[in-house]
Amino acid sequence: MSHRIVIVGGGAGGLELATRLGRTLGKKGLAKIVLADANLTHIWKPLLHEVAAGSLNSTENELNYVAQAKWNHFEFQLGRMSGLDRKRKVIQLAATHDEDGRELVPARELAYDSLVLAVGSTTNDFGTEGAAQHCIFLDTREQAERFHRKLLSHYLRAHAQQNANDQISVAIVGAGATGVELAAELHHAAHELAAYGLDRIQPENMRITLIEAGPRVLPALPERIGAPVHSTLEKLGVTVMTGAAVKEVTADGLLTAQGEKIPASLKVWAAGIRAPALLKDLDGLESNRINQLVVRPTLQTTRDDDIFAFGDCAACPLGDGTDRNVPPRAQAAHQQASLLVKAFKLRLQGQPLPDYQYKDYGSLISLSSFSAVGNLMGNLMGSVKLEGWLARMFYISLYRMHQMALYGAFRTFLLMLSDRIGRSTDPRLKLH
Repeated sequence: MSHRIVIVGGGAGGLELATRLGRTLGKKGLAKIVLADANLTHIWKPLLHEVAAGSLNSTENELNYVAQAKWNHFEFQLGRMSGLDRKRKVIQLAATHDEDGRELVPARELAYDSLVLAVGSTTNDFGTEGAAQHCIFLDTREQAERFHRKLLSHYLRAHAQQNANDQISVAIVGAGATGVELAAELHHAAHELAAYGLDRIQPENMRITLIEAGPRVLPALPERIGAPVHSTLEKLGVTVMTGAAVKEVTADGLLTAQGEKIPASLKVWAAGIRAPALLKDLDGLESNRINQLVVRPTLQTTRDDDIFAFGDCAACPLGDGTDRNVPPRAQAAHQQASLLVKAFKLRLQGQPLPDYQYKDYGSLISLSSFSAVGNLMGNLMGSVKLEGWLARMFYISLYRMHQMALYGAFRTFLLMLSDRIGRSTDPRLKLH
């Protein structure tokens, strides 16, 4: 009987791992690869800010797990993980229901020989009063589409009024990559909406406020990247507030710890991450304060060699002599997925597993059509700063590399061609 590898979570890392293991071990019958996810389709998470602004139509950029499984020799199981029994080596999947509450797929158990948890992360509101009730998070496609619908509703309502000035106000909490890119994308959307006839509300009448508790935007990146981004956002008319911790969120705005009230009809929380609550004390596995599973450099959990975790849901040591962990970034998940492809080949042969060592290849930030900025690392010239058109081309290439890993070179080329044709026939902004 072949070794059964169950992967929970169809995000960028989990889906790439299932695809590559299916093409190698699954196709040859060396292992049975199973991917479980609560959704039927996948969309690359770094694109969600574009879905929220309407710059990207999610239905045209989604991948169907069932079809991907058929093409790449793995099995897909629909369901959200609800529990783990390490002694029996099974996971529990909760029942899946349709929009009317009828059961589609019953609750069940999946047996495993090796288990890989790649369930990603969710936004951490740090228990801020009113945040969960009044803010929209951008963790899933559904949340991004909900924000887009609300944005259009506010625009249409304001456009129908005689005096439409200053009717749209958006507050974004957190000036990390998601918050910064969303602010720029919303400013772009304001221009497009005006061009499509909703011109009672000019771009300058969409008030966008970006709030960061730390001293600068993009706190996780070098200051030489954050400074030009801050300057560009202000040139676009975005109000950037640094050193402003949000104390409370209400239906009509935000209240900072300094007592300042920020009016906002739409509020997005994009500050901080934490792993899903399910992972906390999951059948005795070690987790940290933000629910991440603690793993060794082999990506095996500290208390069970048969259970692996990677990506945002794993606390993996950085290996630089400090107590820091690998940062929760897409490039880390991609690197770890590549390592696990090699590791499972060795595991089936009874050989020692390789250790993961994080390699920082730099960061790229897109400011919609207005600009892009970033730095590339690990090349012959060390760290190279990029801005403008060249930086944007590199930023776009990241998504194409993700598609290459999932579809292969030829199908990715066809997707690029399709996107090029679509831009000449489709609206530049999703208007529904």
